[in-house]
Amino acid sequence: MIKVKNTKKSNSIYYNDLILFKESILNSCIILKQGREDIKSYTGNFIVNDTTLKSVELNFERSINLENKIELIFSKGPINFSLIAEEKDKLLFISFPHDLPKPYNRLIIRISASKKEAIFGCGEQFSYFNLRGHNFPLFTGEQGVGRNKNTRITQLADEESHSGGDYYSTFYPQSSYVSTKNYFLYADTYSYSEFNFSDEYYNELLFWEIPKSIVIGTDSSIIKTVSKLSNYLGLQKTLPSWIYDGLILGVQGGSDQMKHVREMAQKNNLPLNGIWIQDWEGVNYTSFGKRLLWNWEWDKELYPTLDSDIKELEKNGIMVLGYINPYVAKNKKLCKEAVSKKYVATTPKGEPYYVDFGEFDCAIIDLTNRKAFEWYKSVIKTNMIDLGLKGWMADFGEYLPLDCILSNGKASSAHNLWPGLWAKLNSEVCKDFPDIVYFMRAGNAMSPKYCSLAWAGDQNVDWSEDDGIASVIPAALSLTMSAMGLHHSDIGGYTTLFDMSRSKELLIRWTEMSAFSSVMRSHEGNRPEKNHQIFSDDDTMKSVGYLVRVHVALKEYLIHCDRENSEMGIGVIRPLFFYYDNLSYYNVKDEYLLGSDLLVAPIIKEGAITNDVIIPCGKWTHLFSGKTYTEGTYTIESPLLCPSVFYKSDSQYKELFERIKDIEK
Repeated sequence: MIKVKNTKKSNSIYYNDLILFKESILNSCIILKQGREDIKSYTGNFIVNDTTLKSVELNFERSINLENKIELIFSKGPINFSLIAEEKDKLLFISFPHDLPKPYNRLIIRISASKKEAIFGCGEQFSYFNLRGHNFPLFTGEQGVGRNKNTRITQLADEESHSGGDYYSTFYPQSSYVSTKNYFLYADTYSYSEFNFSDEYYNELLFWEIPKSIVIGTDSSIIKTVSKLSNYLGLQKTLPSWIYDGLILGVQGGSDQMKHVREMAQKNNLPLNGIWIQDWEGVNYTSFGKRLLWNWEWDKELYPTLDSDIKELEKNGIMVLGYINPYVAKNKKLCKEAVSKKYVATTPKGEPYYVDFGEFDCAIIDLTNRKAFEWYKSVIKTNMIDLGLKGWMADFGEYLPLDCILSNGKASSAHNLWPGLWAKLNSEVCKDFPDIVYFMRAGNAMSPKYCSLAWAGDQNVDWSEDDGIASVIPAALSLTMSAMGLHHSDIGGYTTLFDMSRSKELLIRWTEMSAFSSVMRSHEGNRPEKNHQIFSDDDTMKSVGYLVRVHVALKEYLIHCDRENSEMGIGVIRPLFFYYDNLSYYNVKDEYLLGSDLLVAPIIKEGAITNDVIIPCGKWTHLFSGKTYTEGTYTIESPLLCPSVFYKSDSQYKELFERIKDIEK
């Protein structure tokens, strides 16, 4: 129910018991601006500057009761702007009946906030979980190297190629958030937006285009509020059973190498459920490292027996996965075909638009062209599914240049939309193949409905808070709060630049964390020779094998968590405050609940053999030592292969959890 309350000091607008708009002498809740943007692009990194030419703050004037609706009118002198609020299906929908008055082209809405309120979501956020105190530009792009302008790694990346990120850089921005005041807000727009939570008294939302609508839902708890958002955006399907039967091992280099590492895994009792060969379609070496050919056809020189290998491996419970993205390499077969059929984005002059992806150029498949969309689906069906691949990395989605021309107009309005179209294409081609899993880094509000599995992108092979192993936990938690509940990361990270190299310790610690997630999958990294690999030595394979066997032993429980997510949209990786009412838990970003019954506190600091762990109320038993803990903070010994993981002592899966400590290392 919408209510308007007027006092001498302020006007307040309520939805149920939630104060949405509170106008006082200090601020207005609707602001119009005239802005002039300047956006620079550097290989998927976008630097946005917006100059304000003119602005006006509007005051609440009056409300008009319509049939089942209420119109709220704001004005300043001759300038008027209104919105219509309507409750449907226990959600509040705010729509905008008129365009912005000229010359204004920016809309700012201020939603009432409080000092103690915490905010979560905005898609996948790596540096912060609680977003209060920060501004988040929502524009998809490369996450950037380092993601912290104060670190030397980011500074070097900026100096070399403008490729250093910032705390808000993300492949997966989403114009939604969840508040500890037990409401969610989703803005139905794919324009550039900024969600600014810096002020004590309001959350400021800036849009470059008027949203189709703003949707607000309230409930009695945070977990129910997240579930309501998930049900609105779309629930994920459950993952196929095979995904829980081992590690998806990332391998490159051809048929002989694939056979060699499989034999090493068997020798060291390392269960494999998949082999992921991203170079199934060939390799391309650049100064960045080992890249791919981007012509999505089986490379029979590198993998001469791939078709028979796939069948033989599948008989033994090992699926083969590949790689694809929505671009095709210039002068290669698929690119020539796409250009000839006019299935690619063009320049303003009508010529094919080629993007430099770092020493090689590619054309952009126009996903707004339905014929191109269907053709690319046929490429995946014929070249990948018919070959026998049971999944792939559906990479990219965030690179769309703003000056290219699409069949439905300019790319500037489709840039944030692009990851969702790419997810939809993959979803449609896989609809009759329930055993196939594709995983994506780029996303938006369409992803919960269309993406089968998210992955965290290209973390550095280091321990850094903003872009290394430590960034994976807030990334997963923020996606849970954004209705995307299935998430994993490259074991060991990916980006290897400057003096970075993956250590054995980092690889094993990352594997410990991944054992307590939906999916275990490794990556060699962009410079494999500089990184310690799972198959670098027998000791590493044995250590990883032990952790994979722990993961496999959790299959029944993981399927239960997956099913809960598919039914309620509450994620597999969950924050502590879903179940425990403690204000201090709002800022916990180094622990998480796996489902409701496992508490996971990974080691994310180099050289650490203990960590301080928050134990919520109730009794919790250490999964490996069997020692019981009650509510409090404890320093827990966590040597390699003995991570700080605890189960609820009265869990219905107690017998399953108790068997974990008997698994041989």
